[in-house]
Amino acid sequence: MVLSRTIGSDSDASLHSTFASRYVRTSLPRFKMPDDSIPKEAAFQIINDELMLDGNPRLNLASFVTTWMEPECDKLIMAAINKNYVDMDEYPVTTELQNRCVNMIANLFNAPLGDTETAVGVGTVGSSEAIMLAGLAFKRKWQNKMKALGKPYDKPNIVTGANVQVCWEKFARYFEVELKEVKLSEGYYVMDPEKAVEMVDENTICVAAILGSTLNGEFEDVKRLNDLLVEKNAQTGWDTPIHVDAASGGFIAPFIYPELEWDFRLPLVKSINVSGHKYGLVYAGIGWVIWRSKEDLPDELIFHINYLGADQPTFTLNFSKGSSQIIAQYYQLIRLGFEGYKNIMENCQENAIVLKEGLEKTGRFNIVSKDNGVPLVAFSLKDHSQHNEFEISDMLRRFGWIVPAYTMPPDAQHITVLRVVIREDFSRTLAERLVIDIVKVLEELDTMPAKVTAKNEISEEKGIVNKTELEVQRKFSDAWRKFVANKKKTNGVC
Repeated sequence: MVLSRTIGSDSDASLHSTFASRYVRTSLPRFKMPDDSIPKEAAFQIINDELMLDGNPRLNLASFVTTWMEPECDKLIMAAINKNYVDMDEYPVTTELQNRCVNMIANLFNAPLGDTETAVGVGTVGSSEAIMLAGLAFKRKWQNKMKALGKPYDKPNIVTGANVQVCWEKFARYFEVELKEVKLSEGYYVMDPEKAVEMVDENTICVAAILGSTLNGEFEDVKRLNDLLVEKNAQTGWDTPIHVDAASGGFIAPFIYPELEWDFRLPLVKSINVSGHKYGLVYAGIGWVIWRSKEDLPDELIFHINYLGADQPTFTLNFSKGSSQIIAQYYQLIRLGFEGYKNIMENCQENAIVLKEGLEKTGRFNIVSKDNGVPLVAFSLKDHSQHNEFEISDMLRRFGWIVPAYTMPPDAQHITVLRVVIREDFSRTLAERLVIDIVKVLEELDTMPAKVTAKNEISEEKGIVNKTELEVQRKFSDAWRKFVANKKKTNGVC
């Protein structure tokens, strides 16, 4: 089955490049390997010309993923680009750097380690793989417990909020675990701890809490969830644990919310994942999963191999992967230290406030995000009678900005928002410039025919009358949601 989709003229199955004609005049087939070699200069120019049409990563405000690192770290990345991390015996120093990162992150998350204990964790391609590994550990531990009790072990489930990233849906489907989602409501866009605990049963392998929702950046109340679960476990005799998906917030909370209890300070938190390539400040391709103790990672999930040299334990979904991002993560941790990360996160938070205040001054938007959480601004139009958020998103691309518009998950799917993620490379100047461009878009939209009104008039001619503005908003939000769903999943990147 082909999952890719190509873009181009149906009548032209060849590639042409103006400047590459200095080296070669023969066109290249688009979808077949060419018969002959071409000069390296031509290959470079052809690809470089096409890539010019990609968006600017620095202006991609949809993504949490890091788009800038210091030149010194870029050099380290390129020097290690040909190292395969899995060859631990060949690259023992790289392995050592990964172990140091695991221990640094575990201590950052307040893992209960003794003076001579080492942390239990592993580097992954991203938080998606990290969540798969953590979920597998929970599933296997639950299965082993149910087998020992002589009970059925074929219907495991996980309780989450409907705001979880798509990787949780992937885990549930790929590894045959029922995903029990707590529905959202208007004005409350994260998992309700009380409702989550109500959904827990004997087959629940864990409850997944999100530290930094993809939708609005809000931190879920892990402390409240832990306390409620402690009570329920005491009443039922179960031992339902918690996993914290800290993909976005794991490198934020320790630095600007140090008193917030969300990590291994809470007894039921057994594992935590975090994306090094988000606010860990590393380019895409690195995540981490940390377990509370060795007892929380079943031994049967760990493989031992020796055909690359010495005995090597491995717990990953893939095998080969690059070493560069692990080295880059270690660079950032020692280069910045606690002080450096704190300064960067506070600066991101301040720039988010600048953007939020600028949007509020327009008088046209409701702010959906919270001040305390991931530094992002999620906002929606107050008035949907003329235009909607998808039109604003589309028109902002003319200025180079990539700002996503999306609908909330059930039961708040009638709410549409725009979201701007504030990364380290998004300065105050850019925040002010974005507000200026949004105002320009609004002014231009005000002069254009209202698509919503026009479509509503057509509906009335057909005998379909939308009685309220909310009904209009829901109708067209649903239409856009279906349109976007047919193109791609839009609720985040891990």
